[in-house]
Amino acid sequence: MTPPTMIKQHLSVQKGFTLIEAVMVIAITGIIASMVAVFIASPVKGYFDSARRAELSDTADTAIRRISRDVHLALPNSVRLANPQVMEFLQTRTGGRYRIDGVDALDFTNPTDTTFDVLSPAVTLVAGDQIVIYNLGIPGADAYVGNNRRAYNGAGGSVTNVPIISTSAFPLDSPGHRFQVVDTPVTYICDMPAGTLTRYWGYAIVDPQPNPPVGGNNALLAKNVSACTFTYTQGVTERSGLVSIQLAITQDNETVALYHAVQVSNVP
Repeated sequence: MTPPTMIKQHLSVQKGFTLIEAVMVIAITGIIASMVAVFIASPVKGYFDSARRAELSDTADTAIRRISRDVHLALPNSVRLANPQVMEFLQTRTGGRYRIDGVDALDFTNPTDTTFDVLSPAVTLVAGDQIVIYNLGIPGADAYVGNNRRAYNGAGGSVTNVPIISTSAFPLDSPGHRFQVVDTPVTYICDMPAGTLTRYWGYAIVDPQPNPPVGGNNALLAKNVSACTFTYTQGVTERSGLVSIQLAITQDNETVALYHAVQVSNVP
């Protein structure tokens, strides 16, 4: 057995941290950590600021690109503004040229002419489509009112002869003998109190302009909207127009503002 004196000597040589030493290590570690934090705080903050700006820019850019694609498909002379925050237009899916002489030509003097041949390649139509001819956006040739718009009266598919529902003749012949096929109205609304930008579609064509549309579908394009305006300027020759879009999105005191202009063809 180990003598008691040897056990005491063995225990006396063992050493460890004292409370004071532990407190000093913790204090020094804290000082070093605070110094490191000072150096990395700015880069970390800059990273999160950049990520937030990139997200805001992406949201605004995506919304403007969507609006631009839709406006490019707008029926000539159909863009209208209820106010700078509400823009509506009739969206076209396709179109073609109609026959003006020969078998099954479109008769502009016959109110009950309910079919016409397509001179261009066959067009694909679906139930609910509307046929519009020479939309000028003025009394007597306004697709919203309906005097130059007729409902398609056939089955979905590719057709070279277009049946329509008609109780009155089309008022004006297109100089290019063109017709457009309207799918649905589209409305963009900037709700500034709510800070949102919303797209509406699939509702009925009505006059005057609805705000907001009744029925159909809607999708939120952007939130945290701090500024949003639409302006529409017709060209001097009335053959073109310009839709200007200003959109700003703000989050955590960071604002991204974009401006975009879209040319609109107003040749019916």
